[in-house]
Amino acid sequence: MNILSIGGSDPSSGAGIQSDIKVFSKLDIHCLTVITAITGQNTSNFGMVEPVSKNILENQLESIITDFKIDGIKIGMVYNSEIIKTLYHHLKKLKIPIVVDPVIKSTTGGMLIEKAAIIDFKKFIIPLATIITPNKFEAEILTKMKINSINTPEKIAKKIQRMGAKNIVITGIKIKNKKISDFVLEKNKKYYITDKEISKINRGSGCIHSASVLYSIVKNKNIRKALEFAKKNTFNSIKNSKKIGKGIAITNMEESNEIKLLNSINEFTKIKNIYKNIPECQTNFVYSKQKPKSIKEILGISGRIVKSGEEVIVAGDLVYGGSKHVATALLTVNKKYSKIQSAINIKYKNDTISKIKKLKLTTYDYDRNHEPKNVKNGGSTIEWGIKNAIKNSTKPPDIIYHKGDFGKEPMIIVFAETPDIVIKKILKII
Repeated sequence: MNILSIGGSDPSSGAGIQSDIKVFSKLDIHCLTVITAITGQNTSNFGMVEPVSKNILENQLESIITDFKIDGIKIGMVYNSEIIKTLYHHLKKLKIPIVVDPVIKSTTGGMLIEKAAIIDFKKFIIPLATIITPNKFEAEILTKMKINSINTPEKIAKKIQRMGAKNIVITGIKIKNKKISDFVLEKNKKYYITDKEISKINRGSGCIHSASVLYSIVKNKNIRKALEFAKKNTFNSIKNSKKIGKGIAITNMEESNEIKLLNSINEFTKIKNIYKNIPECQTNFVYSKQKPKSIKEILGISGRIVKSGEEVIVAGDLVYGGSKHVATALLTVNKKYSKIQSAINIKYKNDTISKIKKLKLTTYDYDRNHEPKNVKNGGSTIEWGIKNAIKNSTKPPDIIYHKGDFGKEPMIIVFAETPDIVIKKILKII
């Protein structure tokens, strides 16, 4: 996937283009960039802004658009009317998701757009937005209305929607009971997305939020799920922010379980001829929280990884409780070997088992022909089988398999501490 970030350069890498590159790299995305302005700033002070010329801006855009398939665009700092109009001219015909992050003022105090350019921003940039992500301050600047009991978040969002944006999220709109909410207005619905509040001044949270929105909307096409993913990602990045310079802490997007599993799923789908290893019941890939108490604490795909001809497709979203069978297998193993937190099921093949044995991986199996009647008639076959396979074990499993039963497909399940180690084992055995 290729995502284009359009914005200003921040030499401290706390925000702007540099922040986007960090975020998209951690999401296993190739980040293309078009720089609109050079800023001089750090964690304490804002210095100068120097916009790029129209010629170099057009040259950057043409270089990228003519060479790459672009899956989505994020627009950040645009600074002046010439930049705004040039971007509109080159982007107006593109039929791909565009997230607009209307950055107006730096956390360190510098203006990131000329006041005279805000009119053109509303006229040319906002109509490009699949989603626009202003914070409370930015929404008030764009609408020239203060959010209060009369000018409600909905009223403000509708005014921005009339400017041409399809979907609006106003972040940090409401703080209550140590929770912070974002107001969302889609075409035909409105709602709040709420998470815990972190009373911590930081740089870069808006950039991480809008980048995460774009990533998720390109992947999942669902506005609400994209915003929920972005909210969680931003919360974690603020929580993990680090004081690198002498001033404000910089947000730090550490890989969450979701990101780790997403990246490994992407790697799995790219393995050559992997479709040959997808069973008839299809594949799920799971990753648990530490010491999960139930499958509701195990992340999995709500649908499956499915084969369509020679192509492998992820059908569904990552959710806790998204898998039943593979998650139950992992839960059962984790109760005995708590370091094992990830698993995937693949097709049973004799040559795969031969490779596994040659590699001397720790392997256990069970015979479904020996299942008790109460298990066959409604009990948990997976739980029974895994428990039987490892009951006398002294080492955590790399592999557990069974050869099936009447009407039941044989299966191999690969286990490891993390999803990336699961992938390493898959590459060895197929």
